[in-house]
Amino acid sequence: KYQHANLKSLLEPTYGVILYQEQVMQIAQVLAGYSLGEADVLRRAMGKKKKEEMAQQRAVFEDGSRKQGVDVKLAIKIFDLVEKFAGYGFNKSHAAAYALVAYQTAYMKANYPVEFIAASMTLDINNTDKLNFFRQELQRLRISVLPPSINASKEIFTVEEYENNPAIRYALAAIKNVGGAAMANLITCLLYTSDAAD
Repeated sequence: KYQHANLKSLLEPTYGVILYQEQVMQIAQVLAGYSLGEADVLRRAMGKKKKEEMAQQRAVFEDGSRKQGVDVKLAIKIFDLVEKFAGYGFNKSHAAAYALVAYQTAYMKANYPVEFIAASMTLDINNTDKLNFFRQELQRLRISVLPPSINASKEIFTVEEYENNPAIRYALAAIKNVGGAAMANLITCLLYTSDAAD
């Protein structure tokens, strides 16, 4: 659905949804006669979410729409939609990059869930809230979390076999009030000691 016939060519690629900042700029140009520079000012005002600037832009948009022969009530409705978009919109290249990363991470989680979550836990090793979130996800996926072990754990989260299934061994550096550097040194000392014993 398109609020105005002139929006069809701008919003057709995204099925009528305002998705990209470039579309906001084009809407301002087509419906309210903005120049490219003025449309960029509108885009920046939306990005900053400053009420005073947005109030000024609303007045400019209404006036421009009136001059372009667009019904003012419809123009206000479209401006409200564009303003709502400002809370989540990106430029097209930024959105494409996010989409690619989202696709890659979804692939990794779907095909290598244990390794993916172990790496994610290592990334957030100092964030107990995130670690708790990942632990709940592991329970949902029925993946075991093995307790920390001075003999088996590393300073990071690792994957190992447990009862013929892959499991995650808890990281020594994730233990509260224990530093990652200290645990890395401890593991190096343990490896050196075991090598010397052999």
